[in-house]
Amino acid sequence: MLIKQIQLENGCALGLRFEMQKYPLLVIRAEKGFLMCGYLNVSAAESLGDTAAKVKGVQSFEDMLKAQVVEVTRFAREIGVETGMTGREALERMF
Repeated sequence: MLIKQIQLENGCALGLRFEMQKYPLLVIRAEKGFLMCGYLNVSAAESLGDTAAKVKGVQSFEDMLKAQVVEVTRFAREIGVETGMTGREALERMF
């Protein structure tokens, strides 16, 4: 497992990378929510009350920051996170 601090304009996020058999499981955690990769489930995050956004087809933290958000929880929408924005833009709103 790799844990990395990711400096953003509005704060410092924490990246977690778990090596799986073929592709990594990636999460970047900010103060108010997190950015997830395609391995994780937005419906589960929604039911738990989490602020979360999902990107797909990523293999690194940098990929996550550049990728377009494809799905968000309603809690993420409430703080201005929308599908189509980049992962970086979504995370900046989570501080």
